[in-house]
Amino acid sequence: MRQPRIKIDEVPAVYHCISRIVGAAFLLEGEREKEVLRNQIWKVADFCGVEVLTYCIMSNHVHVLVRTPHEDDVKALPDKELMRRVRRIYGKDKAEVFVNGLNDRDPDVRSRFRANLLSRMGDVSQFMKELKQRFSIWYNRSHRRAGTLWAERFKSVLVQDDSFALMTMAAYIDLNPVRAGLVDDPSQYRFCGYAEAMGGFRPARKGIVKLMGKRSSWESSVSRYRQIVFGKQASPKLLPSRGTRNGFSEERLQSAGDIEKAKEIMNTGGKVSREEALRCRVRYFTDGAVLGSKEFVQSFFEENLDRFGAKRRDGPRPLKGSDWGELACIRDLRREVFG
Repeated sequence: MRQPRIKIDEVPAVYHCISRIVGAAFLLEGEREKEVLRNQIWKVADFCGVEVLTYCIMSNHVHVLVRTPHEDDVKALPDKELMRRVRRIYGKDKAEVFVNGLNDRDPDVRSRFRANLLSRMGDVSQFMKELKQRFSIWYNRSHRRAGTLWAERFKSVLVQDDSFALMTMAAYIDLNPVRAGLVDDPSQYRFCGYAEAMGGFRPARKGIVKLMGKRSSWESSVSRYRQIVFGKQASPKLLPSRGTRNGFSEERLQSAGDIEKAKEIMNTGGKVSREEALRCRVRYFTDGAVLGSKEFVQSFFEENLDRFGAKRRDGPRPLKGSDWGELACIRDLRREVFG
């Protein structure tokens, strides 16, 4: 029997969500498809009331890092805000059906419309369901196609709402096109949060600032984030300095680009720098189920003992292969950590 998804329902929580195209087909290869999905990510997030911290659209899968709100904040949404969200995501005619329902003289009718809308908001599963369904409808109509577009249900990792954990996960997501050999710098890849932020898109910039977990300026947030993405040698400036690429020397880039060597070192028990490790596929970030400090993972374990075998005594599993600070995950991986 398939276990329920790992979620925290009542309080704000952050999730790394991954959804793949059925059969690993490259159906998102075109720029038009990526642009429509990019636009829908932001629209659906606004409708559902979740914060997009970053995202990345690849040719056969998509990553999204989102924060869900407090349950009480969702329940307290005024009708005016619900109407705004409905108009944001629906066409004029369909939106008016909901708006009229919220304005109906009969309180029972108003209550039903309100309950229907609120049931689709503030929850990571509802966000991903809405996003995948809407994009599937558009894709199948546009390509005269029928049938399932997405493979099974989406995967997710619960991430501690801590600046280091969030920035590390966000960097891993934004570095997808670098791992795929498409670009040297994620800012060169249009369809990820970092590139949109560097291009001046305000919601994407807000996402990077919110990774800090406190009020901060865009300049200080992106400077710190670049150090996670590119390592300690990253330039603190928004643009690379002359004679380097992305804050690395050419010699350093060659070393960082030796992905196979880095994977071999890590999978045989050795360690490489964090920026090199992030340029490999790290299954902790997609299959680890819960990611954060040892205390965060242990707390989740103790509150959800029924999800784990009776013989298991503790939750945290340390991350191997690099200097991951205090990060741990909750799941024992069944495959090599680095792919």
